[in-house]
Amino acid sequence: MWRAIEIERWIGERRSSVAGAQDAAQAIIGRVRSEGDRALYALAREFDRVELEALAVTEEEREAAFEVVDARVTEALIEAEARITAFHELQRPPGLWLTEVEPGITLGVRTTPLARIGAYVPGGRAAYPTTALMCTVPARVAGVKSICCCSPPPIHPLTLVALGIAGVDEVYRVGGAQAVAAMALGTETIAPVQKVVGPGNVYVTAAKQLLQGEVEIDFPAGPSEIAIVADGTADPLFVAADVLAQAEHDPHAAAVLLTTDGELAVAVGAALERMAATSPRREIVEQALRNCGYIIMSSLEDAAVAVDRIAPEHLSIQVADPLAMLMTVQNAGSIFLGPYSPVACGDYAAGTNHVLPTAGHAATRSGLDVRHFCKTSTVQQLSRNGLEALADTVEAIATAEGLVAHAASVRVRRKG
Repeated sequence: MWRAIEIERWIGERRSSVAGAQDAAQAIIGRVRSEGDRALYALAREFDRVELEALAVTEEEREAAFEVVDARVTEALIEAEARITAFHELQRPPGLWLTEVEPGITLGVRTTPLARIGAYVPGGRAAYPTTALMCTVPARVAGVKSICCCSPPPIHPLTLVALGIAGVDEVYRVGGAQAVAAMALGTETIAPVQKVVGPGNVYVTAAKQLLQGEVEIDFPAGPSEIAIVADGTADPLFVAADVLAQAEHDPHAAAVLLTTDGELAVAVGAALERMAATSPRREIVEQALRNCGYIIMSSLEDAAVAVDRIAPEHLSIQVADPLAMLMTVQNAGSIFLGPYSPVACGDYAAGTNHVLPTAGHAATRSGLDVRHFCKTSTVQQLSRNGLEALADTVEAIATAEGLVAHAASVRVRRKG
């Protein structure tokens, strides 16, 4: 179960899992495109084993969820929402900034929110109320006016409570690739959105990638993964706990330990065996642990190079000097420093976002934040003197390009 692995093979397996789901996702997208709501009802019967009476969750159902969820859990979600909001408000860009770069020439940027977005919240094997918060709170902070959410039926009351706390009242009982298709393309019930965000299984991720030509997406997000860099100072129990926390997500979840200490790797394996045996989600854990293993590194410098090659969704650094290690790493979705920074804290309540790029996409993509829900327009304002300062340059280049009307649009103002 816990074994030494080869880095290139591990990376290849992570990146091929989504590609293998594309044919099935494409077929589902085609059904939603041609059949609309009818396909959503049929796919709920086929995949979720649910006979839906309606796609939309009513206000009464959302309110009833608060009655069945433990008040202490609701309070915890309220606190988590406050922390997530506070962190994301730090990211909010100014609506407009202007600066006079030289006399008579003022440049700047106008930032505006998207009008309508769709959030996907996974379900099925577990409830993910914090994912509901992570997907919708940044959109609200950005100023998005219309937010809809899809989640597989039956939607867990915890998810409905979280969406209520976040102020989202447009919720649909639709899961999988069909949910992404419905939000991207629109159906009789679900109005199309400008952008789809949120994590999911390989079919959800594949659908997002296939629909990029018709809707903006955040990034491929799922299945979950972690890379852990650890030296001889790390506690094997802590490391094993972090591996197990990823493994219980999904049979396709994965973890890799990069360590300079072979004895640590062995101790982690022994701890994992004990912990997995008593896990309430043992069946899922045992499947996921097949995607996990360790690599013995000759140095922490080599481990940093390996991390950048992997570009993991989560990176846990459990070494004697985690800050020094941090400064050598370039590619990771979210980074957790030291033995007392478990990924679970970022997942739930620290305030950072847990919707992150997976399967190597952290090399080029950033985790979900307020900027994902904004767009920018550059602004320029010239006085007559400012125009005069640029006129000769513009006229010379426009004339050289043969775009005489461009040059004339400047010349006519100089004469006016």
